[in-house]
Amino acid sequence: MAVFLTVLNYAVVFDDCTGNEGVEFEVSNPDFLIDEKLNLVPRRHVIDSGDVMFVHGVNNHVDDMAQVTIMGAPSRSPQTLREILGLSDMMPYRSKRSLLVPPMFVPENQRAPFPRLIGKVISSNMKEDHIFRLTGRGADQDPKGVFSINRLTGDVAVSRALDREAIAYYHLQVSTTDLSGKLVEGPADLDVSVIDQNDNRPVFKEPRYSGEVQEGSPTGTTVMTMTAYDADDPNTDNAVLRYIIVRQLPDKPSPNMFYIDPERGDIVTVISPHQLDRETLPTTQYELEIVAKDMAGSEVGLTGTATATITITDRNDHAPEFTHSLFQASVNEGSTGVVVNLTVDDRDDPATGAWRAIYSIINGDPNQNFEIQTNLDNNEGMLSVVKPLDYESAMFHTLLIKVENEDPLVPDVVYGSSSTATVYITVMDVNEGPVFFPDPLVVIRRENIPVGSFVAMLNATDPDYLQTQSIRFSVLRDPADWLIVNPFKGNVTTRAILDRESPHVHNNQYTALFMATDNGSPPASGTGTLIITIEDENDNAPYIFPSVARVCEDSKDMNVVIGGRDKDIHPNTDPFKIELGKQPGLEKTWKISRINDTHSQIMLLHSLKKANYNLPLVLTDSGVPPISNNTELKVQVCTCKKNRMDCSHAGSIQTNILLLLGLVLLSILCL
Repeated sequence: MAVFLTVLNYAVVFDDCTGNEGVEFEVSNPDFLIDEKLNLVPRRHVIDSGDVMFVHGVNNHVDDMAQVTIMGAPSRSPQTLREILGLSDMMPYRSKRSLLVPPMFVPENQRAPFPRLIGKVISSNMKEDHIFRLTGRGADQDPKGVFSINRLTGDVAVSRALDREAIAYYHLQVSTTDLSGKLVEGPADLDVSVIDQNDNRPVFKEPRYSGEVQEGSPTGTTVMTMTAYDADDPNTDNAVLRYIIVRQLPDKPSPNMFYIDPERGDIVTVISPHQLDRETLPTTQYELEIVAKDMAGSEVGLTGTATATITITDRNDHAPEFTHSLFQASVNEGSTGVVVNLTVDDRDDPATGAWRAIYSIINGDPNQNFEIQTNLDNNEGMLSVVKPLDYESAMFHTLLIKVENEDPLVPDVVYGSSSTATVYITVMDVNEGPVFFPDPLVVIRRENIPVGSFVAMLNATDPDYLQTQSIRFSVLRDPADWLIVNPFKGNVTTRAILDRESPHVHNNQYTALFMATDNGSPPASGTGTLIITIEDENDNAPYIFPSVARVCEDSKDMNVVIGGRDKDIHPNTDPFKIELGKQPGLEKTWKISRINDTHSQIMLLHSLKKANYNLPLVLTDSGVPPISNNTELKVQVCTCKKNRMDCSHAGSIQTNILLLLGLVLLSILCL
């Protein structure tokens, strides 16, 4: 038997082909019912019915169900109820399923009394011994007890106020069981969506925003972006935000210097570039009070507020200008340091490259006597003398100074005549000390020249040639006290013998310091150095080294190597001639053979007892004339055992070489 049920204009048409006797209707939304005239009518004032509901018709002959689509209902999410139920585009909905579980909707923030009915689950096979059961999150799982179902009627109720921002969607399961708990139908999904209420104000991510815009920027320049968020459903107007500027401080030169895009939150400039001049604006910082309103900006929307601070940044649109076209200063000749501070005005932002000055000398300093640096604290130019000036050479100096900024100027601004200045420097005369020439003065003299010998003539001149002044000479430092100077003529003579071997002589040079003093007021002095290169004389006798030699008493080859040394230098030193003393018979016990220019070998021809022996030697250098030195070599005859030399008792017997020779001769005669 064909059964057809539809809902047209809220009137239900039901036909079971037998006169519809005993038909009963159930509506999934408890806020609606089917009246006696088969019209779908609300039980009370309905705020929100949802997008769809279901009508179930049943009698003894047929059991059928139809879907009612609510036209004009507000959209809530990208998913429709049909999609949630998996019904695609089939309409009207017809099913022979015995358990009908329509989606349900609950507005958040409902007030008591609770529980409140939110829908009905319909079972076509419900019997007296069957009961409904509700499971899942919100029923028997945390948060438990939010939803409940009437075990007999299938009415679903909510037990408390819901918060969509906490949980926006509940997924539960409905089933029917017999009284023993045996599953009869289901489980079937029951989806409960929490309907959003506009209960959250827009909130800005930050309470204060900061942005910058450069002066002279074109109208429409984006300064910054304000962003607020709303915790309400983003698919409803509850979270659709609009931005507006409600106040600007200060409000000069215009109360509407900036504009905010109502949808994006972009703040852009409205003021003209000419008026956006940092140097003429009453302040370089503007505060904007920004309001974000939900409900797409309607009057009933909730609002949130934040502050935007906009700083007008500088650009280099003002060239630095000297406060004076002419600066004057005076400086003592011979001195260095800062002589004048040059001041400039610059209307740009201090402590930026558009304000910081760079000074340069563009004329008047061919010898680089001057230098100019920027004082980082006040932007002044510190003009300094780095090479001392000479009054006698130039009494005046005229410098041309230029000032620029670290940052380049904007294209429509140039450096003018005020960016250059003239500086007059007057050099003050100072009594300068005499100057030695040459300095140092180097002369060559031979050592041992007689006292009173001429050494050098000092030459000193007074730089103050415009004044007539006399000069006196004096010895300032003479380490060996060898020299004397004539105070008026400057000639240096000896007052003692020059000795090249003196400890005051280094690398054959002796250094003395002299002073020349003028009779100015006050007197001034200068110093000069005299370096005497001293030529060597053969005035030092050579000497042997070492002066003590040790040999073993039982050694077969008793040889000693000695060398000669001399305080003089070539050609008054080696080659040395080393010979035995003139005492007769020495050659029968000792023999000397030459090794090289400085060393010789002494050989003992006979064994000697353990004792100390003094061997006479004659050492002669190669000077002209040569100098000889009659000296002695101390020979220690020691006991040697296992690579150890014991000379401890050698000193107990001091034997003269002559006595030794006599004993040797006596032994020979007895043979």
